[in-house]
Amino acid sequence: MDNQALLLSQWQFAITSVYHFFFVPLTLGLSVLVALMETIYVRTGNDLYLRMTKFWGKLFVINFAMGVVTGIVQEFQFGMNWSEYARYVGDVFGAPLAIEALLAFFIESTFLGVWIFGWDRLSRGMHALSMWLVALASNLSAFWILVANSFMQAPVGYAEQSNRLILKDFAALLTNRYVWGQFPHTVFSGFTTAAFFVLGISAYHLLRKRHEEVFRRSFQIATVFGIISIFMVILIGHTQAQRMVEFQPMKIAAAEALLRTENPASFSLLSLVDQSNMREIISIRIPRVLSLLAYNRLDGEVKGVIDLQQEYQARFGPGYYVPDITVTYWSFRLMVGSGFLMFFLAAYALWRVMRREVMQSRFKLLNVYPLALFLPYLANISGWLLTEMGRQPWVVYGKMRTADAVSPNLSGSMVLTTLIGFTLVYGLLMLADIYLLAKYAKAGPEPKATGHPLEEQVYWE
Repeated sequence: MDNQALLLSQWQFAITSVYHFFFVPLTLGLSVLVALMETIYVRTGNDLYLRMTKFWGKLFVINFAMGVVTGIVQEFQFGMNWSEYARYVGDVFGAPLAIEALLAFFIESTFLGVWIFGWDRLSRGMHALSMWLVALASNLSAFWILVANSFMQAPVGYAEQSNRLILKDFAALLTNRYVWGQFPHTVFSGFTTAAFFVLGISAYHLLRKRHEEVFRRSFQIATVFGIISIFMVILIGHTQAQRMVEFQPMKIAAAEALLRTENPASFSLLSLVDQSNMREIISIRIPRVLSLLAYNRLDGEVKGVIDLQQEYQARFGPGYYVPDITVTYWSFRLMVGSGFLMFFLAAYALWRVMRREVMQSRFKLLNVYPLALFLPYLANISGWLLTEMGRQPWVVYGKMRTADAVSPNLSGSMVLTTLIGFTLVYGLLMLADIYLLAKYAKAGPEPKATGHPLEEQVYWE
């Protein structure tokens, strides 16, 4: 095996995954918000909501198009860079991916086309229904992807045969306890992303006193949507942390820089670890809090990195089973810190909305919300870094190591070429996407809700 090929393949998949996941959460949440706005328009006949639907719908379409392009590339890498992985788990892993592509994505893309081109061809109710189907299929697509990913985190429903994993129980994949924490956590993260996307752009226009009625109402809807979503993210995230203690104790030990097993276990306020020598450089901890988070009580054992390393060597054979503690530790804190900051911002916005002070000068923190638009992206990316980096050295936890999953005849130079190519192309696409989103976000909605999106230049520029 070429170690350079392994490292570069990891970097390539990480870059494409992070790039793809830049678009996915906004798709999950914004599809629901647009469907909700159009439903209110259908029920009330108020053209204000039609303007809102068309404006936010434009931004949704731009984001969706970029997400589709980047997602397709990822699947090719399983065969090109990770052929041993595909051979070993393809029978299990391929099933949910095939269902996602043939069912969820097909529905999603079809009815988005209906929504874009059906303004003057469908009744109001049927047109709104098409966006609800897009929203349902988008989130159903996420479910099937997470079924596959949860198998990598906590393998179930398989049998070993001829040095391969064979799908034995499809129902076990669907009822995997890991997916029923990971799926709602990801979906509500997407809803939170959309809420802060709408809050940020709405605040930008309200500060400039442009299209005030449209963006005041958008701000109000996004505030309620956002406070519910981020509360659910935090609540389900707590459950996910407890499942990490159960399914992947090494990940939670690395995330807490806990070198030695403790009972009761302390929570890290600040830790710096010399991983090569397995010693603490700085360690400021709060007694018992990690046990509280892990077991909902003030005592309970949480195993440490050193003890788990010894346990895994006895269980799986010689090897190094500790992930990068620095990356795991700080990605966990970036995710949690961003989440709680969003909760406080959403709660403050809700308080101002309830007091009808969104447009008043006393709402001085309105200036913060355009910048807060980036918080969910920081949380999403750091969350996936924790999920994937904290699982190392496993690609399928306890079954297959990442080093054994790379394609055998792959050279470092081959991967370097595609890595540079992907990074450059994706970088240009990212700049184009940000430019388009910024351009149409700053332009605001049409002054009057006349005509249809197909007749508006912004769909074709």
